Amino acid sequence: MSHPLEITNLVKRFGGLTATDDVSFHIEQGQSVGLIGPNGAGKTTIFSQIMGELRQNSGTIRLYGEDIGDLSTPARIRRGVSRTYQVPRPFGDMSVVENIRVGLMPDSIWKMITQGPDRDREIELALSVGFSENDLNRRPDELSMGDLRKLEMARTMATGPSVMLLDEVFAGLTKGEISQIGELIQQMRRDGMTFLIVSHDLGALEPLIDRAIAINYGSKIAEGAYADVISDPNVRSSYLGVA
Repeated sequence: MSHPLEITNLVKRFGGLTATDDVSFHIEQGQSVGLIGPNGAGKTTIFSQIMGELRQNSGTIRLYGEDIGDLSTPARIRRGVSRTYQVPRPFGDMSVVENIRVGLMPDSIWKMITQGPDRDREIELALSVGFSENDLNRRPDELSMGDLRKLEMARTMATGPSVMLLDEVFAGLTKGEISQIGELIQQMRRDGMTFLIVSHDLGALEPLIDRAIAINYGSKIAEGAYADVISDPNVRSSYLGVA
């Protein structure tokens, strides 16, 4: 059976800088994998290559066995992979529910034209990430950073992915919000969703993942159970700053 996501020998160069250096890994159905490493290690660059926002110099990216390396970003989203961003990117002139509606549009444009927006689904997604009904018509400049993170999560869910890439989804959240998003991720895993999660909040990440992958300077330096990766000498030196 093909893996939901499989990356093989991924290389990305920017001039003389190698941002992704021969990285390989796969994720099994329903798994949650943490991608960790210091700032500038190449984690977001890997996300951008998976989504087609950056094209790799070499290597392959497969989604359920299909090589998606030549597909556009919208085509990859239609295949079932979607992502959040480290810096939230809401549409500033749209409300919470309208921002979520954008995520529902790619495969539903004709339905929206003929039947109108699926407001029940928009509201369901907003409430599922922790918004209240009073929040639905608020605009991004009225939201806290925590609320913006939740909006990113809801917009990503709206595309109907089977593989979700979460980039620093816990940044800016309170302990209560972290718990809420963590519970949502666990429920989605039980429903069969597959996750690749970048987070510097290792305390929030640890209970959510089956294994961890550590990278530094674009190269994979460790992979395995979270406790084993965190105790790896290369990881402790490069990421945790201890010998």
